[in-house]
Amino acid sequence: MYEDDEGRLAAAEQLAELDPGAAAAAFSAIARDQSVGDEVRLSAAEQLAAVHPRAAAPACLAIACDEAVGDEVRLSAAEQLAALDASA
Repeated sequence: MYEDDEGRLAAAEQLAELDPGAAAAAFSAIARDQSVGDEVRLSAAEQLAAVHPRAAAPACLAIACDEAVGDEVRLSAAEQLAALDASA
């Protein structure tokens, strides 16, 4: 359906304008999908935080704990998780 990971992310971004709940589900799926590129997963988690902050924590945790993800992206996900926790 989509040519690449960025296409999925762009579709979720467009969906956020029409249906934030559906966009949250799409962002969450992208962030947790281990076949998606690290940066795209992180971007999806960050955008998920904007539309559904409570749903972003598990997505950030999934990225931060995934040893296949690059260290810098894992660190960014952990920092995002801490920021979510601080704002709760």
